[in-house]
Amino acid sequence: MSFLPSALAGAGLIGGFATASATKNRPLGGAVLAAAGTGAFLGWKNNVGAPKAAALTGLYLAAFGASHPLAKKLGAWPAVNTVTAVVMLTSLVAGRRK
Repeated sequence: MSFLPSALAGAGLIGGFATASATKNRPLGGAVLAAAGTGAFLGWKNNVGAPKAAALTGLYLAAFGASHPLAKKLGAWPAVNTVTAVVMLTSLVAGRRK
């Protein structure tokens, strides 16, 4: 399904943060982020090919990085939700099978 990579990307960003926050174990949150990101990449690759999948994965990782300074301005959850929305919307537009 073409929306699955978008859902995985959203789950990775939100789930990774939620896991790290709830367990106080940042590496465990990173593992959730990495596992979901890998699944999203494979889905994007299947849907639109490796170059676009790599670009969308780059956006996923950039969003994770951007959430940290954004959290200082908006708060942690609003920052995570904002970057997740950007990634999921971009994925739905650029990462779906044609």
